[in-house]
Amino acid sequence: MSRLSAEWTADIRDVLAHAGADVVIGDPAFATRFHAHFATLHGLFRALYGERDDSLEQLAAVIAAASTSWRARPARLKALDDERDADPDWFESSRMLGGVCYVDRYAGSLAGIREKIPYFQELGLTYLHLMPIFASPEGNSDGGYAVSSYRRVDPRVGTMDELAELAADLREAGISLVVDFIFNHTSNEHEWARKAVAGVPGFEDFYLIFPDRTMPDAYERTVREIFPDDHPGAFVQLDDGRWVWATFYHFQWDLNYANPAVFRAMAGEMLFLANQGVEVLRMDAVAFIWKRLGTPCESLPEAHLLLRAFNAVLRMAAPSLLFKSEAIVHPDEVVAYISPEECQLSYNPLQMALTWEALATRDARLLQQAIERRHALPPGTAWVNYVRSHDDIGWTFADEDASELGIHGYTHRRFLNDFFVGRFPGAFARGVPFQENPKTGDARVAGTTASLAGIEADDEGGVERVVLAHAIALSTGGIPLIYLGDEVAQLNDYGYLTDPAMADDSRWVHRPPHPTDRYRQRDDPATAAGQVYAQLTALIRARRDTPEFAGNALIGFDARHAAVLAYQRPGTDAASPRILVLANVGDHAATVAPPTLSGFGPHATDIVSGTALDLSEGITLAPHACKWVRVTPVA
Repeated sequence: MSRLSAEWTADIRDVLAHAGADVVIGDPAFATRFHAHFATLHGLFRALYGERDDSLEQLAAVIAAASTSWRARPARLKALDDERDADPDWFESSRMLGGVCYVDRYAGSLAGIREKIPYFQELGLTYLHLMPIFASPEGNSDGGYAVSSYRRVDPRVGTMDELAELAADLREAGISLVVDFIFNHTSNEHEWARKAVAGVPGFEDFYLIFPDRTMPDAYERTVREIFPDDHPGAFVQLDDGRWVWATFYHFQWDLNYANPAVFRAMAGEMLFLANQGVEVLRMDAVAFIWKRLGTPCESLPEAHLLLRAFNAVLRMAAPSLLFKSEAIVHPDEVVAYISPEECQLSYNPLQMALTWEALATRDARLLQQAIERRHALPPGTAWVNYVRSHDDIGWTFADEDASELGIHGYTHRRFLNDFFVGRFPGAFARGVPFQENPKTGDARVAGTTASLAGIEADDEGGVERVVLAHAIALSTGGIPLIYLGDEVAQLNDYGYLTDPAMADDSRWVHRPPHPTDRYRQRDDPATAAGQVYAQLTALIRARRDTPEFAGNALIGFDARHAAVLAYQRPGTDAASPRILVLANVGDHAATVAPPTLSGFGPHATDIVSGTALDLSEGITLAPHACKWVRVTPVA
């Protein structure tokens, strides 16, 4: 610890002593973690807030909150902390499988989720992400992403006590609970927002509120418009004539992280949720959390400092908690948030988007390029690989990557949008557009996996495309994530159009109610639900029993066929057996020729079917087929 840090520690002890919370000698376990992480937190706090007179006071308050939270942390969660300390790479296991759902739409309530734990175990889940469950405004709340309290569950689905009980039951079943932490903003009904508007001392600058258009106009010269259908620019006007920053919907007000009191308050909310048994916080919209005039106000350096500082706080008082990054930005910016010190987990939006791109074009080259160039991660981190989420699909590939393959980014995005909303002749997809911007031509796509893959259109390749897309997500490492209901081929739900609170948000088309009939069909091979479920669960079992699928490491492989995506999952060393993944995104059979496979011994095994393969004869893939082949490199 530096001399300056030691001096600050002494000052903070004095502050805490006056507050009645002795952080250093009060609890030996906390003192150990405090000494391990304080220097980091101190340095980050100075970088973020060192120019402010209240920085020391707010840092002391953060540490006092962490100390108090540690004392209140249930013994079973402290035991989990010790367990995760002993196995820090637990989330990289080949047994990891995630599921995600809206509580109300999938199960009605938290009690309903508890009743489905046996099914989650049947499917093999080890990670369950419940979409926003906190109190939010009536009517349109952006699917719960306009949070009005981080400490109150939406009463329509349950209570905070029920959430804690559910977390304990899930943990007993081997399933980690994941919830959204709406990080960038709150709803305009949050207590902090009401106090800020009213000018209550201590809350005046929790948000970015300006008396006139001078500063909003200055900021909007360099920031982009996110939801043009809701409001132009980044600001909305209050009833009293002032303007407040609202990047997304008009009722979602951006927090002002330049104020250390906001940091202190949000750290307290994270600690509270960690003590309810939440094991992963999905950090929503992390790219937007810091604002600076004259910049795009996205992915600024301070955003990374903030994440590191919050991590340091959590390592003191809830060390088993992980952060998952949600950053739908340029691929270079996505990976910048992923590290043991920032977000240990991250969505993999590039792989998701390019899986759909490959299915539309019947060409795997752009996805192959991304797998080989942009998949690597630092040790101690993992991708969350998914086929689709609750959100829209945006075509996030880098234009410079596409241009290497002769693809023009703008034109290609327009094609993909047209294809997946059924405007392109012969398209199998039945998606709907989201937030089309007539000024820029920009749009995104919404739809369930089955509807986007062709099952709704009764396309003969629909079932195979659903399975293929999941086979890629299951085999590239990290934590594969299934939007629950997609494993039984749920279709778009157009009923949202009749609900005024949903009708203007087309993403509700792919957030259907629990597809009860399709779950009843999951054992019927004559149905699409049964076919998808049988094939997908076979892949899940094979992945679970295949140690090569642990971790994130990939080795590239050139299948010498434009329609065949190929990569290897390594074994323990260069000479040990490995898994060769071959995925045909095309509409016709594709053969990987014997010379292409000559780097492996002739004897191989399809690990899903258990079938022996002779590589000297090559491998032929049916349309939209994927094979996981255990091969042995030639010495």
